Formats: sequence, C-alpha cells, structure tokens
Amino acid sequence: MTKLPGPEAPKAPPAGAPPLPPANRSRTAHGLTRAAAEGRFALQRCPACARFTYPPRDACPKCLCPALEFVDAPEGGLLVSSTTIHASVDPYFREHLPWRQGLVTADCGPPIIVHLHRDCVEGERVRLSLQLDKAGQPVVFARPATETPNMQDDPAWQEMTADPRSRRILITNGRHPAAPALARALLQAGAASVDVGLSDPDEAFDGGALLRATDNVTPVALDLTDARSVAALAAAIGAEVDILINTADHVRPVHLFERDAPRCLMETMDATVAATAHLAQAFGPAMMARGAAGPNSAVAWVNILSAYALGGHPEFGPVSVAHAACLSLSHWLRAELRPGGIRVLNAFTGPVEGEWYQRVPPPKTSPSQLSRAVVDGLRRGLEDIYIGDIARDIQARLAANPKALERENGQ
Repeated sequence: MTKLPGPEAPKAPPAGAPPLPPANRSRTAHGLTRAAAEGRFALQRCPACARFTYPPRDACPKCLCPALEFVDAPEGGLLVSSTTIHASVDPYFREHLPWRQGLVTADCGPPIIVHLHRDCVEGERVRLSLQLDKAGQPVVFARPATETPNMQDDPAWQEMTADPRSRRILITNGRHPAAPALARALLQAGAASVDVGLSDPDEAFDGGALLRATDNVTPVALDLTDARSVAALAAAIGAEVDILINTADHVRPVHLFERDAPRCLMETMDATVAATAHLAQAFGPAMMARGAAGPNSAVAWVNILSAYALGGHPEFGPVSVAHAACLSLSHWLRAELRPGGIRVLNAFTGPVEGEWYQRVPPPKTSPSQLSRAVVDGLRRGLEDIYIGDIARDIQARLAANPKALERENGQ
C-alpha cells in the first residue's frame, strides 16, 4: 500500500529573523486582509437578517445563513473594558510588553476584542480600523475617536504602520516625474533624510535642480539597469535604508504592430522588472536584517506602479506588460520580506503629469497628489493604494467585471 505523505512541516524562519505575531488565519478571515490592505473597515454581514458578525464565520450565528458578505461597516464603537498585558508566552508580544487590549461594542453591533491605543479610555468612544500586523495578518485596532497629542507615538500603533518620521529613505529613480514632490512630502512628514538615485548625478534634467536644492536630499549614483551599480549603492548605504521607494519606470507609447514595439518592450522590462529584481537582491536582505532594530528599524518597501498593470492600455502596452510583471514580482517580494516584518506597499497610479503622458486627456495624477497618497499609505500601514481618478476607476471596474475592463480599455 502506498503511504500518503503527511502534512508539510511549517518552514522555519530565517536565521536571525525577528519574532512575528501569530500568523494563522482561516481562508474566510482573509476577507479582513483585503479590507485592511486597502484601508477599509469591513465586517461580515448576513444578507438574510442584516446583522454584522465578528469574528469571521462560515454562517450567520443568528439565522445560519451561509452567504455572509464582507461589507464596509461603521468605524465607531464604545470601549467597554480594557486590560494591560504584562506577561506573555508569545515571543513577539513578550518583546513588546506592556500591551493593551480591550473589548469594544461596535456601532454596527458585535463585540470585538481589539488592540488598544494607549490614549483610549474606558467608557469613551473609539474609532475602529483594520490593520495589518508585522506578520501581514489583519487585526482590529482601536484609537481615540478624536485626535490626541502625539497620537502617532503609541508603540502598538507604530507596530501596525510604517510612518516615515525619522526614517532614512531611498527613492530609486530621481527622474520619475513625482520624485521631487515625493522627496519634499517625505521630509515634511518628518523623514530624517532622503537619498535619490540618479544614473548620472551631475546631469541636468527636469526637476534635477529642485532635487539638489532641497535640504536633506542627497543625489546618489544608481543605474537601475546595471546590477553592479545597484550592488555598489547597497554596499554603501543598504544598512541605513529604512524605507525604499521604487520609482523605476520607462514610459514609451507604442502599438504592438509598430516596428519598435519589441525593442521598446524589452527596454521597459529591463528598466522596471529587472531593475526591481536587482533592488530586491541588493537591498532586501539588509532590510530584513533590520526589521526589528528598534524605533528606527527598516519598515517598508514601496512600488510605484501604473494602474495599467491591472488593465492594459494598447497605446501603453510595454508599460502595461512590465508593470503587470512588477505587480507579480511584488507578491514574491512581499512573501520574501514578510519574515523580517517589512511591509510592501503597491501604489497604483493613473498617468502622471509629465512628458510621456502629454497626449493623454485628463484627469491625470499630479506629482503632489501621488506623494501625499504614498505618505498617507505609509502612515496607515496599507498594502494597496489607488491614486487618482483613473486608478480608482480601473480598480472598481476590475472588481465588477474584468472582461468589461479588458474590452473598454482596448477600444
């Protein structure tokens, strides 16, 4: 008789990896993961009796309807009780004690055990949100309903986010139209310093003078298409990068049957997909090693992606193909960085105002709009953000009917 293999043993964490929160979740519970990744507070609601329920279940606990749906829910609630944990057998929480938890009666009905901000007071109202913890799993977090001084300083909240304040940041492609605005927005958010990669730091280009004139912004030599250049920069500053913002891009409008289409496609793939792989190999291990290095540890990797990665545009076929590949690569990267507690944020944007999208009619995404959204996504600990009307429209149409999106974008 053939002996069936037993269940696969869980993979051991890499040597030196920081302890992470418990990561086991049911498939049903990953409905919360999707909402948390996008910054929404969503719970299951029964279509038969209209009751919200928590934690996630396969059937309504009141009427046993099996068709529960995740829908956006009211974010308010009342903190009924709280406790401070001073001892834990879990390795992650043992390193982060004391830790507050509480019981909240949500405005939509169910009682929820939550991670608790230090400024929350029993008997007062709180604001609920779904956050992704260091293991990338969804948890419910409660903050005061109104802003309090230094709210971002709460240690538990910092574990759920990637606030750029006091971080050292690398923007990989200074020629991206949004690079100057990104550098300014990050510094305004409190970043300690911003390094900006340029293939030739002395060469003049649009936005270059603005970058060089900004305090705490340092141009660094970085050719994303050259693995040796990427490795050299990683050897010089890799141990200091807390947040890496990957702005690798190469936009050239071309249709598939034009003579230059294959060459343009390969150039775009080299400047985006291969560049991202070079960055991952050079900077990823160092960032993972610093994922638990205290308040100023490495925290996040950001990819600036075209929304055409979700729904291709014939005129911008190389961008659509390359950024779709970068999206797939980002999933690989997220899985590899997760054991180090490093977040991967994908920022999908519509056409950005600049030279190569001049023929595209509005609405376009402005550099300042993109930079504000990236800072907000980091502060909230998100994984997927959609910037501008076109990106949000593509997201909505993809969720509603992928085939309709394919046909409409191809017209």
